[in-house]
Amino acid sequence: MSKVLIADKADPLCEKVLKERGIEAVVKTGMKPEELKEFAKDFDGIIVRSASKITREIIENAKNLKAVARAGAGVDNIDVPAASEKKVIVMNTPFGNTVSTGEHAIAMMFALARHIPQASASTHAGKWEKSKFEGVEITGKTLGVVGCGNIGAVVADRARGLHMNVLVFDPVMTTERARELGVKMVTLDELYAKADFITYHVTMNPNTKGMINKDAIAKMKKGVRIINCARGGIMVEADIKAAIESGHVAGFAVDVYPVEPPENCVFFGMDKVICTPHIAASTKDAQVTVARQAAEQIADYLLTGKRTHAVNGDKI
Repeated sequence: MSKVLIADKADPLCEKVLKERGIEAVVKTGMKPEELKEFAKDFDGIIVRSASKITREIIENAKNLKAVARAGAGVDNIDVPAASEKKVIVMNTPFGNTVSTGEHAIAMMFALARHIPQASASTHAGKWEKSKFEGVEITGKTLGVVGCGNIGAVVADRARGLHMNVLVFDPVMTTERARELGVKMVTLDELYAKADFITYHVTMNPNTKGMINKDAIAKMKKGVRIINCARGGIMVEADIKAAIESGHVAGFAVDVYPVEPPENCVFFGMDKVICTPHIAASTKDAQVTVARQAAEQIADYLLTGKRTHAVNGDKI
């Protein structure tokens, strides 16, 4: 019988699906790297979300390991090259949390436009600061979507329903797909120059690392509002902070951080910044979906060799 370790908190359906497929499932979460390295050594498969990091050391020590499944889209917490070297398949669930993450970005946009968290906190404190929280309308404004894959497409679709003008920068997007979504493809510089709101939906890689920086911000409209529900590493926090303090950026909403949980984050305490604790994909709907998909995918591979959403399938 194959053994699979569920190393991060997942919906109970994940364990249930594995057991129904005849796989021994062990749930043990919150392990530190050394503990995980030792505990995982005899497992055939590991399922993670974003908390656990599957490092080269863990992969090399797990002699029976055949597959790692990420209950979510990003796999930057898994050493994919090391897995490929050891012939370990790495799979993700790229569509399971698409809607939830896209909706969170839209919610962040509304919160920025109308100062909703700040107004709520003020009113809870017994104040009545109507003039302080004057906002802006969404209708008729221009939204710039940087990265229009699965999540970016959800955001673009919802934004068009809100009667926004949608500009998209995505180097691999086709004109047919843009026409299908009803968006206009532009260069990144044109997007920066025209967008009232900018939302990022890119993966973390050498090309996107630190892309929200002072040079990029200088190309943006004064009064722009920025949303990052993608990856913490794509932003230079100090540059964004300075732009907010100067008044060039009217507001910033962030759900992801370079280090999580963040310590001494430069945004904490800033009135014009909305911070959430990496909850874009944290809906009951999304967690059920990714838990089921991760379990089914790893079971399929261990039992039949079927590869679904294998990010390193071409390497093995």
